[in-house]
Amino acid sequence: MGKIVGSAIVSHHPGLMQCEDFRRMMGAGQDSDLIAGYERLRHKIEAVKPDVVVIFDSHWFTTGYHLVDGGAHYEGVYTSDEMPWYLYGVPYNYRGHPAFALDIEAVSKEMGGYNRAIAHSGLERQYATLNLIKHLRFELSDTPVVSASSCQNCRPEHFLQSGAVIGEAIRRSDLNVVLLASGALSHRFVDIDWKPNHPRIFHESNLSSPENLASDKKAIALMQDGRHDRILEDWDSDFRKAHWEAFGAHYLQMLGAMGGAECRAKGEPLSAYENARGTGNIHVWFDA
Repeated sequence: MGKIVGSAIVSHHPGLMQCEDFRRMMGAGQDSDLIAGYERLRHKIEAVKPDVVVIFDSHWFTTGYHLVDGGAHYEGVYTSDEMPWYLYGVPYNYRGHPAFALDIEAVSKEMGGYNRAIAHSGLERQYATLNLIKHLRFELSDTPVVSASSCQNCRPEHFLQSGAVIGEAIRRSDLNVVLLASGALSHRFVDIDWKPNHPRIFHESNLSSPENLASDKKAIALMQDGRHDRILEDWDSDFRKAHWEAFGAHYLQMLGAMGGAECRAKGEPLSAYENARGTGNIHVWFDA
């Protein structure tokens, strides 16, 4: 019987792929704590020895299906169409897990869901997946990675159902699986001519608004207490208004796999909470 051996919300913001000297300049002499947080997260993942990692990719937008990558192997060189002046020429070479992707699709059909496996040699990679693969060194450890999309014509209950399908597929397998929700919490960008409130650009006071800062801190506190049910209860009245990245698809799918509103896994912050162009970013680990 397979099981989820750990889960995490993980920031992937592209500034973390810039060189350390530039990051320190942006940080008024200090590097982003999200970089050190990747090392802390890497130790957590290495300790539970996953057979496969599922990344809920908040940049892979699909319509009509929750897609899961079913390719056996991915190799190429990535250039971001969003920020090609510095996020370019990134080589990648990592394994997928086709059998597991097909198992997810089979369980989805049985449960009346909308998860579908796809394997297409021309399908582009997204940096919400690749940045994690690089920082968490999945290429070096030869850990298989399966990415799951954020289907844009979905409500929160659809994301939870997608995650429940993946959780059931894991239970029916013989795999130990780590789930990574790749994305920010509040995701309002500041304007192009924005002037920072604090010289350390990463500082939380540079977030898009005091309201989004308060909302993110509330969500983090509830995660630490394991009260995911409270997050769901307040979703429409609070967190939806803070515009979580990809409608919160990354977190909601992860949570669906972990049991949805019944989940009481307590979150352990593995980094400081930081700003990135107005968005709220943090790494939070949940033990199985």
